[in-house]
Amino acid sequence: MLKVLRYIIQEVNNAESLREALAIIVHHVRDALETGACAIFLMDHEHHKLVLSAADGLEKNLISKLKIPVSQGLIGFVAERKEAVNVMDARLHERFYEYPGAGEEKFNAFLGVPILHRKRLLGVIVVEQEEARKYDAAEEAFLMTLAIQLASVIVEVGGKDILEAVQQDDHDLPEVLRGTPGSSGVGIGEMVVVYSPADLDAVPDQETDAIEEEIEKFMAAIEATRNEVRILGDRLSQSLGSEEKLLFEAYLLMLDSDTLQNEVLNKINTGVTAQTALKSVIKEHIKQFVGIENEYLNERAADIEDLGRRILANLQTEEQATIEYPERTILIGNEVTAVHLAEVPEGRLVGIISGKGSSNSHVAILARALGVASVMGVGELPFQKLQGLEAIVNGYLGQIYLNPDEYLLAEFQVLANEERQLDSELASLRELPAETVDGHRVALYMNTGLLADISRSMSVGAEGVGLYRTEVPFMTRDRFPTAEEQRIIYRQLLNVFSPRPVIMRTLDIGGDKPLSYFKMEEDNPFLGWRGIRVLLEHPEIFLNQIRAMLRASEGYSNLRIMLPMISDVSEVDESLRLIKTAYQELKADKIDIIMPQIGIMIEVPSAVYQAQLLAQRVDFLSVGSNDLTQYILAVDRNNSRVANLYDGLHPAVLKALLHVVESAHREGKTVSICGEMAGDPVAVILLIAMGFDMLSISAPLLPRIKWVVRKFSISKARKLLNEVLLMSSATEIRRHLEFALEQEGLGGLIRAGRH
Repeated sequence: MLKVLRYIIQEVNNAESLREALAIIVHHVRDALETGACAIFLMDHEHHKLVLSAADGLEKNLISKLKIPVSQGLIGFVAERKEAVNVMDARLHERFYEYPGAGEEKFNAFLGVPILHRKRLLGVIVVEQEEARKYDAAEEAFLMTLAIQLASVIVEVGGKDILEAVQQDDHDLPEVLRGTPGSSGVGIGEMVVVYSPADLDAVPDQETDAIEEEIEKFMAAIEATRNEVRILGDRLSQSLGSEEKLLFEAYLLMLDSDTLQNEVLNKINTGVTAQTALKSVIKEHIKQFVGIENEYLNERAADIEDLGRRILANLQTEEQATIEYPERTILIGNEVTAVHLAEVPEGRLVGIISGKGSSNSHVAILARALGVASVMGVGELPFQKLQGLEAIVNGYLGQIYLNPDEYLLAEFQVLANEERQLDSELASLRELPAETVDGHRVALYMNTGLLADISRSMSVGAEGVGLYRTEVPFMTRDRFPTAEEQRIIYRQLLNVFSPRPVIMRTLDIGGDKPLSYFKMEEDNPFLGWRGIRVLLEHPEIFLNQIRAMLRASEGYSNLRIMLPMISDVSEVDESLRLIKTAYQELKADKIDIIMPQIGIMIEVPSAVYQAQLLAQRVDFLSVGSNDLTQYILAVDRNNSRVANLYDGLHPAVLKALLHVVESAHREGKTVSICGEMAGDPVAVILLIAMGFDMLSISAPLLPRIKWVVRKFSISKARKLLNEVLLMSSATEIRRHLEFALEQEGLGGLIRAGRH
């Protein structure tokens, strides 16, 4: 066998392509084992299917056409187990499935071996024989050794050439899309494709029959953009330099240019929408400028792109009003935003799918606040095929099922009903305290950024607002909200929750929370200009917001102010000086207000190690576990490529949290946690054991977290904490805690369904 194996490997190494190498293998394996058939299936991870890529002894016309779901048959069984399956009579096995037209009806014996590379499944190699017998140990070892060699060949040469050819022949959509779980839950509904108004790259290619209507829209957008540019130019004419003035003049010249207009109109006349035509023309112009070896002309590409975005924004403004949202809407887009969520009529949003982002991106956090299942970081999406399709969003596992059959729909409907039943049962906890079985009390507050959350927070029994994200009203506008607009929003919140505390975080932009009207382009935004750094460089924005908060608190005593992204005590000192200045000015104007408590967010490692010094300067500390985890682990929480490395249960993160709690309590100050860890049933056990005084979470999750608190004793929680602090990985810690939840009958909190 060893001699035969060496010969096959030598032949494979001389092959000119992977397809030829696979054909050589199946031919020689069939001869060497004197067996009836040999086949190799490569794994198509995008569609979650095994594709027949080479065969000897089976019908060869099925190569590239036979695609087996991983859940189906003995071949799928090998893939699922990632282990060899050796069966004397395949027909007697519970997983037997006969593939029509494959020519397998005469075979009984079956041996399948997985092709693995670093635990990743690349495919399956199979041999079959008419005689009902088990392949012996030597034959199985031979095939396993060959599979190891084959894995190296596939990785080196790449199986993509074969699979791409397969997918080009397959005009059907994949059955399942996969991403990162954004917010737990099950959403069943109809997909509505959305894209950013000013993002040319995100515009899908769409055809239309209403050509005249599209032309009218485009010409109206040109006129609207022309007026905007004129107004901007006139408004800034006194302060603009000569180059900037020329820019506005150049914009007007391009808008008046017959070339640009005619190119777009010609595209529309081919039967595409105005947005699609504009994207195509602008991209082509950009390409021409970028290709010229002239720095000045290269820079003009940016001007053309900016102009294209302005026109597109006006086109989309007209378009937005025509979007129809089904009763059960699933939003899907390359990058779903807070604005998109706000535009869906209340009660209709059941799911969110975003091509970009991770479980801790801003829209995922908002999804959790709304109690909507979401999946992030799905990657490139065939938008033009998805509009209006029925789908299931599984927020627990990060899966999206497209065009599900009746059986799958029924299964997930049962799970969704069980979730609703669980939530209904937990409503009985509303008036009960979040208290462990041995009397340890922890306060449960809610995170919010949407006024729509207020009624929900009342129904779940929130004791106050632990984090009000003031940036949300900024992000849902196309300009800075005025001081009066801010005051009205803040006062409404203070009024509804009075006398319960409302902790308002000052404007926290940057990173994954940009403002379309406030330029913040950076190479590394998460380590750059964000949070308090922006506000201290723009004290006019900071003071405007602080005055609005203080004026909103007139007659109330429940306002608390929290400062984000603190990395140094000097930032706290400067912020406190500005807040006191605003307070004294309003007091001088006879506004009846009291000085609110001031707190800071612990989100970066430097703040962890200065926690005690910081606690001496303020009234309370609050840990933002999302960013703190990101910075401690050096993992971009919005990057789907490294999402598997991001886990708040990492031992280093847990030790940092414990240090912050101990530092705050030494100074007699309270400490809360308002990141997503506070809403993770698994992590909550540890947080109460550490001594956090308050947990602030999304309103839909609050009853479930209260259920966890009321099921455990503080002594058992501390025992678990001591146990996990000795563990070396987040995976080990999570499994240990999940087992503890299962033992207490809380398994329904970590998977879909009631039990």
